[in-house]
Amino acid sequence: MRSVKSLLAAGAATLISSMAFAADMPIAAPPMYAPAPVADFGGWYLRGDIGFSNQRVDRLSNALDANNTTSVQTLNFNNAGIFGLGGGYKFNNWFRADVTGEYRGNSQFFGTDRITYPGGVGTDTYHATKNEWVFLANAYVDLGTWWCITPFVGAGIGTARVAINGFTDQGIANNGGGALPGLAYGDNVAKWNFAWAAHAGLAYKVSPAFTVELAYRYLDMGDGLTGDLKTFDGSGPNTYNPTTFKHITSHDLKLGVRWNLDSPPVYMPPLVTKG
Repeated sequence: MRSVKSLLAAGAATLISSMAFAADMPIAAPPMYAPAPVADFGGWYLRGDIGFSNQRVDRLSNALDANNTTSVQTLNFNNAGIFGLGGGYKFNNWFRADVTGEYRGNSQFFGTDRITYPGGVGTDTYHATKNEWVFLANAYVDLGTWWCITPFVGAGIGTARVAINGFTDQGIANNGGGALPGLAYGDNVAKWNFAWAAHAGLAYKVSPAFTVELAYRYLDMGDGLTGDLKTFDGSGPNTYNPTTFKHITSHDLKLGVRWNLDSPPVYMPPLVTKG
């Protein structure tokens, strides 16, 4: 009987001792709260672009061209700057759309035209400057993201205001009389056209709110037009004869940035402790 009492007493002492030791132990801090990652589904954004153009025109035509037998033209534009702004919405991880407006700076134009006409051969030399305002509605497909880099393709439609300024036509007749002998000029004219574009590029996400783009764009801006051609004394052929810049296109290289207006703030939750 005494051995049973001794055993109970020893067990009670051990239990009391364990409880006292546990009471002296420090209380462990709760695990740090980590919020679930926010899904990158999209949102509103603003954009800005700069770049330069590499422009082409198929040919120049004039009402008096019917008098020519053949015409061999060499036509060139200098590169010009591009400055654009816009805004759009990213619908999900692969599709977004925006509206852009841009000014395309003055590009110097130089061309020559070797013509054959009844009774002779001549050469026309052309000079002008050209600039545009372009407004497009664009849609893009993002093709996946690797190491924060996202390739994309897209297309756009809209309108272009093509302005031809300071056009001159220096005609030299090598044999006989030329169709437009001497120096003629055309008044400045701005023409609105349907425009369309095709895009391709790479986007790099610097932060959840900031993305940088390097992009190529093919842009079709329609035709340009001069005023009625006249000589500098005000005379000219008795017919309406503006010069048309047929089918102006451009291969553009652009550097752009996008600011995501709906990006959530990045923060750490407060640390919760007891005691």
